[in-house]
Amino acid sequence: MKKPVLALTLCALISTGSVFAAQPPRDNFYWLGQINKASDVINTDEGLLTPEEGHAFAKGIDKVLRDGNLPGAARPHNVITFEPYLIKAAGPDVTKIHAGRSSQDMLTTVGIMEQREHLLTMAKKLNQVQEDFIRLAEENKDTLIPNYTNGVAAQPNSLAHYFIAYANAYGRDMQRVREYYKRLNRSPMGSTVLNGTGWPLDRDRMAEYLGFDGLAYNTYDAGQIFPQEAPIETGGITNCIAIHTTSFIEEIMQQYAQPRPWIILKEGGGNTYVSSAMPQKRNPGLLNSCRTDASTLLGMSVEAMFRSHNIPAGMADGRLSGARDIMPQASKVLTSMDKILNNLVIDPARSLEELNLDWTCSQEIADELMKNHGIPFRMGHHFASEIVTYARAHDITPRDFTYEDAKAIYAKVCASDPHLPRDFPMTEEEWEHAKDPASIVRNRKVKGGPQPAELDKMIQMAKDDLADNKAWTEETEKKLASAEQKLNQDFDKLLRDCMK
Repeated sequence: MKKPVLALTLCALISTGSVFAAQPPRDNFYWLGQINKASDVINTDEGLLTPEEGHAFAKGIDKVLRDGNLPGAARPHNVITFEPYLIKAAGPDVTKIHAGRSSQDMLTTVGIMEQREHLLTMAKKLNQVQEDFIRLAEENKDTLIPNYTNGVAAQPNSLAHYFIAYANAYGRDMQRVREYYKRLNRSPMGSTVLNGTGWPLDRDRMAEYLGFDGLAYNTYDAGQIFPQEAPIETGGITNCIAIHTTSFIEEIMQQYAQPRPWIILKEGGGNTYVSSAMPQKRNPGLLNSCRTDASTLLGMSVEAMFRSHNIPAGMADGRLSGARDIMPQASKVLTSMDKILNNLVIDPARSLEELNLDWTCSQEIADELMKNHGIPFRMGHHFASEIVTYARAHDITPRDFTYEDAKAIYAKVCASDPHLPRDFPMTEEEWEHAKDPASIVRNRKVKGGPQPAELDKMIQMAKDDLADNKAWTEETEKKLASAEQKLNQDFDKLLRDCMK
């Protein structure tokens, strides 16, 4: 005998590893169907339904689901609109499967099951963005760039060091996802409304069939408090994703104000577009649209917070809902971020030129004076500041500011400061090293700095974190697919028995 269409579809999807791309849509109708199947199987096994009733109800559930999967068919998304279809297919006795259930625990369960799939989709996109940054770091170990604070060039750095910092940031977003999943993936089924039910329901088996890791144990919390809290925590996770994304975008956008930027997007391909009025302009459309989507994501999280504000626990206003879940919007942002990272054009010669045009080495001058010659940092800072003031007034770059120039400025500074040595203490070699961006980056000493040994260490740490995150994502998906397969197999057996 042929298996039901739904079971065949799921088995095929599991075998190909794409269970979360299933057709028909994995919407409220789909998940209410799964809950009804689990209720029928469990209650029949536990003796709350007779075998004859369980078999007959399985046939009715299967018909409703198959009919709902037909093109253009209705797919009721609420318990009270789904049930009439069951009654039509199997008679009023089918409502016996509703013993000990409520719209509250059922729709809370549906919302969680929908969100966990959205969460895993987002997790895979987070992993991809983290992988992009690691790859870019490995490709740019020797690329030297100016880092900026307050929008002003501040320090020379390795571009790889900068990229790994963002890999770490999105890795923390993934940690938040994993921590939240532990709280999310607890089954409310059987909590009914407020205080449970007099029916001896097997909550544990229901949780296993629906892919949960355990129970949302307190029945009041399960249906009233957590569903209102969850969208707020979701917003916290996605807010961090949005902020990391827009911060990176803004730093790229700064380069577009320069006539010769050192990092931009490849032209065309949906990355840039030509101005309708000014032929020279190549507007970074992809950056703009991703930033807009991230801003929308932030707004959606605030909306979720206000829906839950000033209402009693359990009201529908703020309840976790797959239809209002903001994680798909976060996935959209991450998809665009992935495209940005795969379409960057980096010009190492231009970034080094920018470093050598400005005085991002000035702190190193003060550091070297203190480290090698015992001059207090503030005094060295004052000397370096005087150099920068003089150099900018006379349009002298660091590379062209000679050792003799430095000694002349030092003589003026120490004339008014009796605590300074009378002669400029730095050697000419020290002076040249203090101005060299490559030397500055190479000679960092602290853990986590951009020096080659630490950079290689941090790249490996990021790779290890990514591998762990990928393994968790894959394992979690497989566990959910296995639970769903088991439910469908057991329901299919009950259905076959009633078709004999």
